[in-house]
Amino acid sequence: MNKISSTTLIGGAVVVAMAVGLYLGVAKRGLPPEGLGMGLWRKIKRKKKPLRVYMDGCFDMMHYGHCNALRQARAVGDQLVVGVVSDAEIIANKGPPVTPMHERMIMVKAVKWVDEVISDAPYAITEDFMKKLFDEYKMDYIIHGDDPCVLPDGTDAYAVAKKAGRFKQIKRTEGISSTDIVGRMLLCVRERSVSDSHNHSSLQRQFSHGHSQKFEDGGSGSRSGTRVSHFLPTSRRIVQFSNGKGPGPNAHIVYIDGAFDLFHAGHVEILRVARELGDFLLVGTHNDQTISAKRGTHRPIMNLHERSLSVLACRYVDEVIIGAPWEVSKDMITTFNISLVVHGTVAESSDFQKEKDNPYDVPISMGIFKVLESPLDITTTTIIKRIVANHKAYQKRNAKKVASEKRYYDNKTYVSSD
Repeated sequence: MNKISSTTLIGGAVVVAMAVGLYLGVAKRGLPPEGLGMGLWRKIKRKKKPLRVYMDGCFDMMHYGHCNALRQARAVGDQLVVGVVSDAEIIANKGPPVTPMHERMIMVKAVKWVDEVISDAPYAITEDFMKKLFDEYKMDYIIHGDDPCVLPDGTDAYAVAKKAGRFKQIKRTEGISSTDIVGRMLLCVRERSVSDSHNHSSLQRQFSHGHSQKFEDGGSGSRSGTRVSHFLPTSRRIVQFSNGKGPGPNAHIVYIDGAFDLFHAGHVEILRVARELGDFLLVGTHNDQTISAKRGTHRPIMNLHERSLSVLACRYVDEVIIGAPWEVSKDMITTFNISLVVHGTVAESSDFQKEKDNPYDVPISMGIFKVLESPLDITTTTIIKRIVANHKAYQKRNAKKVASEKRYYDNKTYVSSD
């Protein structure tokens, strides 16, 4: 038996050695070993080299639609590299951006499906830039949504990549666009003067869903790109955005709440700071009615599900309470095993400690409340003021986009998604 076993082992070793030699020999020439199909050979090679994909964009007024595009792009490969278009390129091709380059970089880097970020990317994929992507960044494919991206001269921004056979298409996330969000804010500017003639819940519903009486009547609302939101929340989308993991048994759970309306760089940075204080960051997003009651009839601009998806896409966030209560109660602290409740110094209102009914009374009395220094002085009002201050330029920008938006929805066909 020992002799047979030894012979078998030696024979096996020789076969393995021959196979390894054959593998290494043909690998140098880039050809599959004899008897091994090209498809399987590519899979074996892929284990050695990760599939790298590139996706670019302006990512202005970044929202859950952008995040879902990045999620889909990441699913195509093993590593996702994202190019953020420069301010100058956006101005030349679309009009002035609402959020400057450094804020857009913060937003993109914070998306949990992004592995690397390239700043100051060109708006169109040129021959030279595509060569740089393939040679320097080792990209395998360039990705974009099924919505057309047309340059001012009418040509396709991705024509070069498509011609090279290195382009892959993903499904556009319907119901949201930066054009739509800007349109909602422009609607606010136009209709503020008549706000007293509408009841509270009606205005909140109209504004957070991009709904305008002028639009319904075929008036100026449609010309600015403002329309009824096409967003259809589904449980599957929430699952796709969720981490799917709960806190460990001894986790230090940090809780922070807010509206997180027009999710921006200020939100991202305070979430980053909060996450550093524990093992698990739990975020509460307040419902539309609560925000409207506290901030005014034209808030929130984004509805509850839109806001929650933006927060869920942030890499610093572990879990979200969708429709969190305004007051942090003892029962809530016990239910979620919260160790620390935090709030930033920069917020829409910092007078909560002066209020008769302080929403943080309970955690303060328990000694588990902390005010954090906000890294950026940006609020939702900051973003709205940028639109208001330059609303004529944004109206012009939206007027250019509304035609292509309408064509997309009129002519769209089914595109499967993961």
